[in-house]
Amino acid sequence: MSANKKKFHFAWLVLIGLCITVGLAKSGLNSSAGLFLPSVSKDIGVGLGNLTLYLSISSIVTMIFLPIGGKLMAKYDTRILLVVAIILQAGSFALFGMMSSVWGWYILAIPLAVGGVLITVLAGPVLVNQWFKQRSGLALGIITASGGLIGAFSSPIIGNLIANQGWRSAYIMVGVAAIVIIVPTIIFLLRKSPQEKGLLPYGAEDNNAEKAVEKDTSNSGIAFADAKKSLAFSLLLLFFFIITSVASFSIHIPTYLVNQGFSVKFAGNVMSALMVGVLLGSILFGYLIDKIGPKITTIIAMVIGLVAMLLLLFFVQSTIAIVVAVGLFGFVSACIGTLAPAITAALFGNKDYSQIYSTVSIGLAVAGIIALPAYGYIFDFTGSYTPVLWIIVIMLVINIIAVLVAFGNKEKMVKNGLWK
Repeated sequence: MSANKKKFHFAWLVLIGLCITVGLAKSGLNSSAGLFLPSVSKDIGVGLGNLTLYLSISSIVTMIFLPIGGKLMAKYDTRILLVVAIILQAGSFALFGMMSSVWGWYILAIPLAVGGVLITVLAGPVLVNQWFKQRSGLALGIITASGGLIGAFSSPIIGNLIANQGWRSAYIMVGVAAIVIIVPTIIFLLRKSPQEKGLLPYGAEDNNAEKAVEKDTSNSGIAFADAKKSLAFSLLLLFFFIITSVASFSIHIPTYLVNQGFSVKFAGNVMSALMVGVLLGSILFGYLIDKIGPKITTIIAMVIGLVAMLLLLFFVQSTIAIVVAVGLFGFVSACIGTLAPAITAALFGNKDYSQIYSTVSIGLAVAGIIALPAYGYIFDFTGSYTPVLWIIVIMLVINIIAVLVAFGNKEKMVKNGLWK
């Protein structure tokens, strides 16, 4: 086994494959959706409100399909599932370019979301949890950071395509390109588990092969049937809902700044600080998860979020404070891709990870449906985002309490012999 230690572990190739697959699907397909909306709305003669209903349909389908996707990931060959998934997601995206009625977006939102669940929500956490016994936090951070990096390059490219080639050609070109790049990546770089390659997870190796196998607890944990009855499971679901609700405020930040008297140009420039925060936060939290554990890292992340909100509440006239606040808020946004899956593994282990993670991820989908319009309605009724900022402060405090209580409940489950 000592000889194997010196070799490049296949887990890092899996990570590279995930960075390409998840990064392109998130940044090239999901995050670019907003770039198409003005042109599509104008050309097909439909209001933005009616057009963006397809995003709500997508969120509802995501919520319904998440538990099903978790079972599929646990049961079937990962490569086959993900190839089908990217064909559904990117294929639907490409077909948008052939639609002339808003109903086309509504219908295609269904396969778009089904494929997106497997690719953008489940693939990264599930495979990292299988392949990395050590440095799993760093691996999750790298995947999240890669999405930001790919987005920084893909967004202007897609914007230029829309401007120069038209939105129809841009939809088709981006969708087809995603399939052409991602399908070979899945086939050659991704595997469901180390066992398929005759390996132990990264970090499970030992000088003595027999001891290494004995020490390998990559499949230990709490069964889904027991987990879903626990207080920790409910609190984890709440954590997923809150962290996504908090992060979704980023869409409202430009409007908040303009409402405070700043220019649209300034608001747009400040959003670059958000992306820097996401990148730095992804790497920092990944490192801290491995060094001090997900529980303490989560508390640190929530405190960073509280500092960001207080800066926006009390120092909104300072441009420096705003840039710092938005940058720190980017750290909180990074929690979705790093801390959420790490906490799931820490609380319930790997035994039924894909089912547990996919089920609690319903909180992500519900937050996407509720939080975004709720913030908008609060602003409409009050003329201010101040109540929203205070609500976010309260939610961040609730998350700290929820995580502490959840880990306390985990200790009780372990003592009761549920961890096997």
